[in-house]
Amino acid sequence: MKKLALLLFIIHYCLFTYLSASTLNLSISSSPIRLNPILANDTASSEIADWLFNGLFKYDKNGNIIPDLASSYEFIDNTHLVIKLKKNVLWHDGEKFTADDVIFTYEKINDPKVFTTIKSNFKEVKSLSKIDDYTVEVVYKKPYFKALGIWMFGVIPKHILKDEKDLMSSSFNKHPIGTGSYRLDSFKLGSDIRLYAFDKYFEGKPKINELNFKFLPDPSTSFLYLKQNKLDLGSLTPLQIDRQIDKEFKINYQIIEKPAFAFDYLGFNLKKKKFKDINVRRALSLAIDRKEIIDILFFGHGQVCNGPFLPGTFAYDNTVKPIKQNIVEAKRLLKLAGYDENHPLSFEVITNTGNDTRINTTQIIQYQLAKIGVKMKIRVMEWQAFLNTVVHPRNFEAIVLGWKLALMPDAYPLWHSDSMKKGRFNLVGYSNKEVDDLIVKGSTTIDKKELSKIYKKIFRTIAHDTPYLFLYIPNSITVVNKKIKNIEPSFIGITHNQKDWIKEDN
Repeated sequence: MKKLALLLFIIHYCLFTYLSASTLNLSISSSPIRLNPILANDTASSEIADWLFNGLFKYDKNGNIIPDLASSYEFIDNTHLVIKLKKNVLWHDGEKFTADDVIFTYEKINDPKVFTTIKSNFKEVKSLSKIDDYTVEVVYKKPYFKALGIWMFGVIPKHILKDEKDLMSSSFNKHPIGTGSYRLDSFKLGSDIRLYAFDKYFEGKPKINELNFKFLPDPSTSFLYLKQNKLDLGSLTPLQIDRQIDKEFKINYQIIEKPAFAFDYLGFNLKKKKFKDINVRRALSLAIDRKEIIDILFFGHGQVCNGPFLPGTFAYDNTVKPIKQNIVEAKRLLKLAGYDENHPLSFEVITNTGNDTRINTTQIIQYQLAKIGVKMKIRVMEWQAFLNTVVHPRNFEAIVLGWKLALMPDAYPLWHSDSMKKGRFNLVGYSNKEVDDLIVKGSTTIDKKELSKIYKKIFRTIAHDTPYLFLYIPNSITVVNKKIKNIEPSFIGITHNQKDWIKEDN
């Protein structure tokens, strides 16, 4: 009996060790709403859905578009794209993935009864048709620079949803069936979420059996869980990494730091007379010490932003150097524009509550601009009031806001003069005929080298025109339990090769 008890104990211990070692512990700060990839508009839903579904294409670790559910593709000409599909892909219920699923998903995205933020991506698609079970053909209305990028959405299963009358309220949204490396039976609002490795995943079953998303809506609780070594993956703020972790934390976790895909800016209302003068805008830009802002707010964990597109992408022009503070030149340009100590430049900057970083940024800028005699007032407003009474009606002199940066940028929404219309995102009223023409030319360019030349010229021109004071790109700071092996930090992050991760038990 004693030997049997000992044997059972050893088996139980080994089983427990194996299970705990093959579970990746993560956190999620809010509950998903719909785990349907074409309806996953909130961050939590997108984060979970990305593990459950695949698109025809995806980004590789260097930010290049490569096949995912697709096996290959070919442009027959500038407007005809033929996509071959992988033949070894199964849905989580064991059914085969085919071209019918791609056609069905496309039709659902364009269904007037389905409300999805990605619908506008397909405005240049003339038709999508099935050639055979594993081949589809896309015909575009004109050559389209995002011809591949729009097919990254998660494909949904026709055999399950073909008779669904209302996709928006379908039970599928809480009981998703995908093709991804992990599967989920269901979830409840405000609860932890567990995903299980899909045995028949077409790229091979992930080596970590489960993903456990702990529901932790309070960021301070997430940080506490990290410090207690209860999470395998998480993120830190600059304050936390510089002042609030100890040697033991650094022993337990690998720290991976890279630029975030976002920037903050001070935008001028270019319809206002004072900001129509480029000398004024350049003077204010030269008066700002961006590195000082980064050092104060992020303890140095960030980089100076000097233009509208993400560093490291095909659109970024590294010949445009970061602007360095030059008080003497700033004063000269202000005087040239008609401003001096007897007639100082004054204006108001508005930003929103709920973002201490932007509020502090605005205060630092106020202090720095005072050195050249500029009188800058600050107004802080509640977010919805800020949007509804200031941003959308363009009722401001200057604002401090931020944008996310895309791997595949589209300059039209922010920088084309047509986007100045109400409800669109050229908030500052930027208008440059050359930039407009370049944006239109770029939108019909499918040759990436040529597109790169066009977008780098857009970058240079906008940087020269100074419609914004481009301020900073903060760093994204990720920590990973050192028990997790095969981590490959890359330009797009670390989860690109997650299926190859191994969690050791010691």
